[in-house]
Formats: sequence, C-alpha cells, structure tokens
Amino acid sequence: MKLAILSDTHGLLRPEVADLLKTADVILHGGDINNQAIADALGQFAPVYFVRGNNDKAWAEAIPHSLTLTLEGMTFYLVHNKKDVPADLTGIDVVIFGHSHKYFQGEKDGILWLNPGSCGPRRFHQEITMMMAELSGKTLQVQKISIAHPVK
Repeated sequence: MKLAILSDTHGLLRPEVADLLKTADVILHGGDINNQAIADALGQFAPVYFVRGNNDKAWAEAIPHSLTLTLEGMTFYLVHNKKDVPADLTGIDVVIFGHSHKYFQGEKDGILWLNPGSCGPRRFHQEITMMMAELSGKTLQVQKISIAHPVK
C-alpha cells in the first residue's frame, strides 16, 4: 500500500504534490488544510484521513483533532501539534504530526515519529516537503520528497 503523508498545505495544492497523490492508495494529512476546497481536492486522489490544525477554523469543525487508524496491521496516530500527543501510546506504531513545517523522521521507544514538513506555501525559510511511504504488513519504508521552490 502506497501512502502519501503531508501536512500544512495551508490552502495550496502544488501540481508536484498532486502528481504524487495520483500514485497513492491512502493520504494521511497532519492538519492545517485551510479550506474545504483543498480537502475535497485531496479526496479526489485517494481515501484521505485528516486531523484539524490550528489554522483550520469553522469550516473544519467536523474534523477531529486527533485520529487513530490501522492500515495493514500498522496503527497510526495523527495529530497536528506534537505537544498534543498523549503520554500513553500503547498500541501505536507510527505518530504523524505537523505544525512546525520542519521535516522529521525518528524513532523513540519503538514508535516511528514522522513530520512530513509543509508542502503548502513556503514559510519560515523551510524546505517544501512531504513523504511517500510503502506499507507492507508491519514494515513502513518512508521517502522524503523535497519540492523545488523558485529562488527569489
């Protein structure tokens, strides 16, 4: 199963991101979608699971602040801000978060922590990034995707 993991799109679906989403079986979004049009556009590519970010206002009231889901036997916990991750992660294999716009991939106490960064408007002089991952049983192979941005 091919996963697209993204966050902090902030109302922008870049053509490069859309091209990658065409190859995904599932999309996991770590929040700050910013509007219903982007949410709807993402849903045209594959089943999409969202959490609500701090910039997702009234339009996103039905979107949960956190979400736990299992895909092919691997359990994912999605939340926008890492500080909102609960202390007890029993049964969780992967934590996906966003908010900082900084790409991160690391392991702690047997749990994989992933922040795909931001693939929306470039902010804070950060890279424009997302993740593509291949899920096979309890194995997740993650690839960092860097998207070029025009130099000003």
